[in-house]
Amino acid sequence: MTRELMIKACSFYTGHLVKTHFCTWRDVTHTNENVVLADKMNREVTCYNFRLQKYIFHHWHSYMEDQKEKLKNMVLRIQRIIYCHKLTIILTKWQNRARCKNKKKEDEYLKHKLQLKNWRNRLLLKGTSAENINFPEQQFFEVCLVDETLEYDISQLPEESKLQIFFYLSLKDVVICGQVNHAWMLMTQLSSLWNAIDFSTVKHMIPDKYIVSTLQRWRLNVLRLNFCGCLLRPKTFRSASHCWNLQELNVSDCPTFTDESMRHISEGCPGVLYLNLSNTTITNRTMRLLPRHFHNLQNLSLAYCRRFTDKGLQYLKLGNGCHKLIYLDLSGCAQISVQGFRYIANSCTGILHLTINDMPTLTDNYVKALVEKCSHITSMVFIGAPHISDCTFKALSTCKLRKIQFEGLISSFALLLRCKGCQQSACSAPKSHVKFFSLPYRIGDVGLKQFLDGPASVRIRELNLSNCVQLSDVSVMKLSEHCPNLNYLSLRNCEHLTAQGIAYIVNIFSLVSTDLSGTDISNEDLNVLSGHKKLKELSVSACYRITDDGIQAFCKSSLILECLDVSYCSQLSDMIIKALAIYCINLTSLSIAGCPKITDSAMEMLSAKCHYLHILDISGCVLLTDQILEDLQIGCKQLRILKMQYCTNISKNAAERMPSKVQQQEYNSNDPPHWFGYDREGNPLTQPDNITSSKEHLELTVSEEEAA
Repeated sequence: MTRELMIKACSFYTGHLVKTHFCTWRDVTHTNENVVLADKMNREVTCYNFRLQKYIFHHWHSYMEDQKEKLKNMVLRIQRIIYCHKLTIILTKWQNRARCKNKKKEDEYLKHKLQLKNWRNRLLLKGTSAENINFPEQQFFEVCLVDETLEYDISQLPEESKLQIFFYLSLKDVVICGQVNHAWMLMTQLSSLWNAIDFSTVKHMIPDKYIVSTLQRWRLNVLRLNFCGCLLRPKTFRSASHCWNLQELNVSDCPTFTDESMRHISEGCPGVLYLNLSNTTITNRTMRLLPRHFHNLQNLSLAYCRRFTDKGLQYLKLGNGCHKLIYLDLSGCAQISVQGFRYIANSCTGILHLTINDMPTLTDNYVKALVEKCSHITSMVFIGAPHISDCTFKALSTCKLRKIQFEGLISSFALLLRCKGCQQSACSAPKSHVKFFSLPYRIGDVGLKQFLDGPASVRIRELNLSNCVQLSDVSVMKLSEHCPNLNYLSLRNCEHLTAQGIAYIVNIFSLVSTDLSGTDISNEDLNVLSGHKKLKELSVSACYRITDDGIQAFCKSSLILECLDVSYCSQLSDMIIKALAIYCINLTSLSIAGCPKITDSAMEMLSAKCHYLHILDISGCVLLTDQILEDLQIGCKQLRILKMQYCTNISKNAAERMPSKVQQQEYNSNDPPHWFGYDREGNPLTQPDNITSSKEHLELTVSEEEAA
C-alpha cells in the first residue's frame, strides 16, 4: 500500500463518514425545526385566541356596564315614579281627610248650633203655659218622642238587661220610673233591684212612713242598706231589723241612731258583714252587742264615735267575739288609750286594714300595743297623727304591709326601712307591695332617688308630692323610669317643675290623674301634656300662665277627660267651657271657682252637652245669674254637688230651689274676698296690698283643699 493509496483511502473514509453524519444531522435538524415551528404555531394560536378573548371580553364588559347603567337608571325612574305615585296617594288621602274633617267640623258646628237652638226652645216652651200656641218645634219634638218610645221600648228587654239599666239609677230615679206607666212599674218591682237601697240620696225628701213601707215590702230581698246622714225616727231604724238577710248597714252621720236602735237591728239581722257607725251617738252598750250577735262581722267603722270607751273595746272578745274582723276604722276616737288598743289586739287578731286618722293622741306605744298580736295587717292609714316617729315604722316592719298612708316628718332611715329593704333592717314585709305614699314636704331629689331605687317603686299606684318645693325635673325623670304602674301623681306647688318635667310626665303611660296646681306651667306645657292619651283627671288650679288656648288644645286631645280643675285662673273665659262642651262630653267634675269671666252663655252650652256632670264648683263666678240654675236642672240631671259661693248675681230664692235637685250645696251672695283678686263685677283689684294678700290667701286655700 502506497502512501497515496492510504491518503486516498483515508480521504474516502473521512468523506463517507462526514457524508453519513451530515445526512444524519440534516435529518435531525429538519425534524427539530418542524417541532419548533409547530410549537411556535401553537403558541401563536394560543396568543391569538387569548387576544381574541380579551377583545371579546372587553366588548362584553362594556356592554354589561352599559346594561347595568341602563338598569340603574330604569330602577331610579321606577322608584321616582313609585315615590310620585305614593305622594299622589298621600296627597289625595290628605285632601279627602281634610275635606272630611272640615265637613265634620261644619256638621259638628251645625249640630251644636241645632242642639243649642233646641235647648233654648225647650227652655222657652217650658216657660210658656199650656194655653199658648204650640210652636212647630214643640210638635216636632213631641212626635220624635213618640216615635222613639214606640221604637225603643225597654220593657221588651230580658230581665238581666233591665236590671243592668236600672242598677245605674238612684232610688229617686227608680221611684220616678215606676210612675211612668204599668209596664215601667213592673220593671221597677224586680226583686234583684232592691237588694241594695240607698236612702241617703233622698234623705231630704222622703218621709219615714215610705221608708218603713219599703223595708216591709222588700225585707227578704234587702242585702245592703244606706242611711248615711238620714234624720229618722227610732221606729224607722227599728224597721230595718225585719231585713233578716241584711249584710251591709251604713248609719253614719245619723244623729238619731241610738243604742236601742242598734239592739233591735242586732237581734233581727245577725248576718251583717259590713257595719258603719261613724259619727253616731253609740256607747259601750252597742259595743257589747257586736260580739254577741254579729259573729261574722268583717268591716266595722267607729270613726268619730266619742261616747264609747276602752271598756267598750274590751267587750269585743265576749261570746264568740269579733275574731273575723278584717277592717276597722277608729278615726277621731281620741278617747281610746293604749289599753284600748291592747283590747283590740287581743280580740281581733285577724285585722288586715286599719284606719286611725285624726288621732292627735296617737303615739308609738299605741301602734306597738296593736302589732304585738295583729301581725297580719296589710293596710294602715294614720293621717293627722303628729306624734308618730321612726319607732312606729320599726314596729310595723313585722307586719305584711302593702299600703301605708301617713303625714308628718320622718327620717330617711324610716322611709328606707319600709321601702328599700336594706340588709341592716329587720323588716320582713314585702316592700314591693306598697302602693300609696304621701311623702314629707322637705324631701328633695336625693331623698326621692333613694326612695325610688328600692323594689317598692315598681308597685306604687299613687304618689303625693304636694308642696315638695325642693323637687325638680330630675325627680320626675326618675318617676318615669322607676314607676311604670303609677296611676295618680300630685305635684301641687312644685315650683321648680319645667317643660322638661312635663315631657317626662307624658312618658308615664299608666298615669290617669295628675295634679299640677300652683306650678309654673304654660300653654306649651299643656300642649305637650295633651300627648298623654290616658289622662282622665287634671288639676291646674292657680296656674296663672295658662290661657284659653292651652286648655282648648288639651281638651281637643283628651276626649276621655272626666275631672278638670281650673279654679283661680282668672284669665280664663267662656272659650274653655265651650271646648269642654264640644270635646269632653263625659265630664263628671268641673271646678271653675275664681274665674270671673265665665258667663251664662257658656254654662248654657255646658248644660246642653255634659249630661254626666256630678260635681260643679262655680264659686266666685260673679257674672252668672239665675238662668244657669234652670239650665243645670234640665241638662245635668245627675248633678250631686253644687258650690256657688260669692255668686253675687244668683238670687237666694233660686238657690233655695236647688237642694231638692242636688245632695250637697254651698251658697252665699257675698262679695268675693280680696284674695280672689277682683271685685263683685269681675274687675281686677289694682291695689298692691290686696294682690299680695290674695296670693298668700290663695296658697293657704290650696293647701287646705289638699289637706281635705
